[in-house]
Amino acid sequence: MEDNFQSALTERAGIEQPEQVNPHLVRRKRRVLSVDDYVEGILRGERVILSQAITMIESANPDHLSMAQAIIERCLPHSGHSLRIGITGVPGVGKSTFIESFGKMLTGMGHKLAVLAIDPSSERTKGSILGDKTRMEALSVDPDAFIRPSPSGSTLGGVARKTRETIILCEAAGFDIILVETVGVGQSETVVKSMVDFFLLLMLAGAGDELQGIKRGIMEMADGLIINKADGDNKAKAIGAQAQYRAALKLFPKNENQWTVPVEVCSALEGFAIDKVWNMIQQYEALTKQNGYFEKNRTEQNVNIFYNWINFTLQNDFYTDADKAREIERLLPLIREKRISPYMAATEVIRG
Repeated sequence: MEDNFQSALTERAGIEQPEQVNPHLVRRKRRVLSVDDYVEGILRGERVILSQAITMIESANPDHLSMAQAIIERCLPHSGHSLRIGITGVPGVGKSTFIESFGKMLTGMGHKLAVLAIDPSSERTKGSILGDKTRMEALSVDPDAFIRPSPSGSTLGGVARKTRETIILCEAAGFDIILVETVGVGQSETVVKSMVDFFLLLMLAGAGDELQGIKRGIMEMADGLIINKADGDNKAKAIGAQAQYRAALKLFPKNENQWTVPVEVCSALEGFAIDKVWNMIQQYEALTKQNGYFEKNRTEQNVNIFYNWINFTLQNDFYTDADKAREIERLLPLIREKRISPYMAATEVIRG
């Protein structure tokens, strides 16, 4: 065999590989923002800082609580100037499509819109997909719109625990219309009513007995009913359902705000009659501001916030107390072994 013979199995040096990390890259440590930085950024309408502030008030980290409260308190005088609209409806009714169509119309009219989309959280993993921005492609890139998906967590009614505080920050940032999209519909969903000026209920036609499709309690709280997906073969069914709902609403007692709840049909997909929804909301706003109900409702909402914050603070302080945590851990095995009733155990923890 010749000396210069080279086997195909011989390993060659190959090309020298570059470093995986750019040697010229300078990693800059993220600057820790103060309360002043957050507030000034929010008032300037800086969306990155607004998003960071919302993340802070949603945080379960006890260290973030005091700063979040300070930010909210400083933004409070700059809030309250928007129109707050709650939007709910059965799953599959087309809430995201409706909000995108409705939102694009509003921004086209010169409004600044914030959409607080509440995403359902898994009971098993506690996680959320937070995919509302992907369902609102056109609105998510609109310079006059801000979409903030938030996990619902374990909050009653599918509304994120800090939605009220988020509304304050968005108003301080200059958004004059706030849309709160909730997870679904049900008796507990009415919690959204306590934080908005106008409560819009989206309905479907042709999905069974329309009048059994929703609980009476939420219909009584709605300020407007919209039958969506009134397009194609479903348009005639939507008009039929409209007549049914109008007849059903006549059986309800008159509202304190002296407003007669209208029922309209629309197609968010085709943009049909979306302007009627805005006209409905404007008429409601004009009437309730004239008769004083608008301001009265806002005042009562502040009272609700007061009680809710007391409940949250008491619960938070209770469960973060080290002595209480040890006592709970001591009693849990006794409850599982049925050596003590859960009522007696709870009483011992509270009184202890």
